[in-house]
Amino acid sequence: MKRLFKHTYLTSRFFTIVGILVGLYIIAYLFPGLFAIVKMLFYVALALVVIDLILLYKQKGINAIRILPEKLSNGDDNPIEITLNNSYNYNAELLLIDELPFQYQKRDFEIETYLKAQEKKKITYTLRPLERGEYYFGNLNIYVNTPIKLVTRRFQFGKDAMVPNYPSFLQLRKFMLLAFSNKLFEYGLKKIRRIGHTMEFEQIKDYVMGDDIRNINWKATAKRNQLMVNQFQDERSQPIYSVIDKGRAMKMPFKGLNLLDYAINATLVISNVALKKQDKAGMFTFSRKVENRVIAERRPSQMNNILETLYNVDTDFSESDFARLYVDVKRSITQRSLLLLYTNFETLDALHRQLPYLQAIAKNHLLVVIFFENTELHQLTKDKAETTYQIFQKTIAEKFIYEKKLIVNELHKYGIQTILTAPEHLTVNTINKYLEIKARGLL
Repeated sequence: MKRLFKHTYLTSRFFTIVGILVGLYIIAYLFPGLFAIVKMLFYVALALVVIDLILLYKQKGINAIRILPEKLSNGDDNPIEITLNNSYNYNAELLLIDELPFQYQKRDFEIETYLKAQEKKKITYTLRPLERGEYYFGNLNIYVNTPIKLVTRRFQFGKDAMVPNYPSFLQLRKFMLLAFSNKLFEYGLKKIRRIGHTMEFEQIKDYVMGDDIRNINWKATAKRNQLMVNQFQDERSQPIYSVIDKGRAMKMPFKGLNLLDYAINATLVISNVALKKQDKAGMFTFSRKVENRVIAERRPSQMNNILETLYNVDTDFSESDFARLYVDVKRSITQRSLLLLYTNFETLDALHRQLPYLQAIAKNHLLVVIFFENTELHQLTKDKAETTYQIFQKTIAEKFIYEKKLIVNELHKYGIQTILTAPEHLTVNTINKYLEIKARGLL
C-alpha cells in the first residue's frame, strides 16, 4: 500500500490497474484505433477510485475497542479482546495491525477478518509475556477496504495503553479450581496419607462410640470414673517462608522463563496453599543482602502483599551470600518455620561452599532446598552419539546429571530436605513436599 493522503492508502489492485492502463496506452500508440477505448477505461478507473473514496468517507466507518486485562500473568496465555463495529452499509474486509509491546519484538502481527454490513464482532488473541514489568501497547490500526478494493482507509484506536505483567496469578487460580474439583492428581499432586498424630491437643472429652481408643486419657478416666479421650486438632498457624535466591545462578532460562520466574510463580501458589491450610505465609529474597521481605502472617491482604512484592523481584547477577542469609534468618525468624529455599547448585563443590550455612539454618528450622534439573542435558543423553564430539558431549552431560544426584544425597546426609525438579514441575513438586511435611508432622 502507498499513502494517498493522511489516512488513505492505494492498494495493490489500484497499481495493477494502472500498470494495465499504461500497457494499453503503449499498445494504443501502435494501434491508434484503440486509443479511445483506453481513454474510456482510464476514466472508468478514475471514477471507481472516486466512488471508493466516497464509500469509505461517507459514513462513520469502523469503530473498535481493544479490551486489555487489568494485569498480565507471566508465562501464561493472556487473552486480548478486540470489539469491532461496522457502520458501513456494505460488507468490508479488515486488516488489524496491533502495535504490541516492545518486549515481543514483533512488528508483523496481523489479523484479517470480514464484517458484514452493520455487523458487530469480537476477536480474541493471546499473548504470552516472559518478563515481568510494564507492557506498553501502541495503536490499534485497522485498514478497511470496500468491495471495490482500490483505496484503503486506516482507523486508529487505543493509543499508549500500559498493562503491568505480574507473576503467574493464572496458575494460582488454576490450582485453586483444581483443588475444589478434586482433580489435582491429574497434575501430579499426590494424596498424602497422614502418619500418626500430626495434630495439637485441643481438649479432653467424654468417650463416644467411634473415637480412637488410642486417644484414651487414662488419668482423666480414673478421676471421672468413665472413659475420657484426648481430642486433637490440626496444627495451624505455622510460619511458611519462601526464600528466593536471586543471584546469577537463577538467571538460567528454560522455555522462555528463567529459573527466578519459575521460583516466583511457585512462591505465589505455595503461599496461597499455606494460607488455605491455616498456616502463615511469608517470603523474602537474597543475593548480596536479604530484601523483599514479607513477614509470615495470615491477614486477608497477605496474598496481595506477596504478589506486589514479587512483581519487582529481579536477578542482580551477583554471587549469592549464604552467610548473610544465615545471619538474617537467625536474627529475624525466631519461631521454628518451614523455609522453602529456591536456589540452584550445578556442582558438588558449589554446594560444599554453602553447606555449613545450610546446616546452621537447618538446626533451628525445617529447611527444604529446592534446585533444578537441567532438562536439556537429559535430552542430550537420550540422543544417539555417532561422533567423538557427540560421545564427549553425552559423557559430560551424564556427569552433570549424576552430580545433581550426589548433591541430593549430600544434603540428605545432613538431614536437609530436598527437591530436585524440572522447572516446569516446580510448583506441583513444591506443593507435594509441603503436604508431605504437614502429614508427617515434621514442622
